[in-house]
Amino acid sequence: MTRTVSSAEEARLGSVDRVLDNQEPNSTLAGELFAVVDAVEAQPSLRRGFTDPGMPSDQRKGLVWQLLNGKVSGAAVHVTEETAALRWGGGRSFTAALERQGVRAELRAAQAEGKLDEVEDELFRFSRTVSGEPALAEALGDRGVPLQKREQLVTQLLDGRAHEATVVLARRAVGARDRNFVNTVEGYLSLASALRNRGIATVRVARELTSEQYERLRVALSRQVGREVDLHVVVDPEVIGGVRVELGDEVIEGTVAGRLAEARRRLG
Repeated sequence: MTRTVSSAEEARLGSVDRVLDNQEPNSTLAGELFAVVDAVEAQPSLRRGFTDPGMPSDQRKGLVWQLLNGKVSGAAVHVTEETAALRWGGGRSFTAALERQGVRAELRAAQAEGKLDEVEDELFRFSRTVSGEPALAEALGDRGVPLQKREQLVTQLLDGRAHEATVVLARRAVGARDRNFVNTVEGYLSLASALRNRGIATVRVARELTSEQYERLRVALSRQVGREVDLHVVVDPEVIGGVRVELGDEVIEGTVAGRLAEARRRLG
């Protein structure tokens, strides 16, 4: 289940996004931010210190500088300082905000390299593989297995077959604390599309679309929402003719099965 975000928290996340966007894109920054998240998650006292509402924001920033300066880059210190300067609902919200910036840093590095489309496609396809294989989904989500071993499984499946950023993010998604692997990757895909000011539409069809069909559908959906849309196509044997489109919270049902179900509902 996706965590509900209030408008106030959304504004704070946007503020931190802008801080990260002023940094030079590089995957090293992503790794440093992930390391900070892991350290803060492992030490509740740090979470309390970085988010203490009774402490002035300058003091929280000073605590970050004191603990991180010289251990990570100046960019990582700055992003963490500015995150700590804001008021969060608790330590988990703070680390989730930093985790988001680690993911965005990795995606921005791929974008600077001209590989964001490739990474996005690889993440989507791997998430579909996981969701389609219950044994694999269970293996990646089994908290009884050490995280390192589950990360190694992802590396074995993707290393040499996918972009390095894809491997990094897929490994990171395994350790998701509040959501399962597939939902976590969906969140990553949303961040990737947001970097290009695009929406995401998941399209379910009985068979692969031709390039012409793909482009016609993409253009039609882009016109409908008023901005460019990325299509993630899922071939689903249960779709009986037509197309089923999931665009945010909206579902556009154009399949035979969907129309029959609607007819039965109306008659029932």
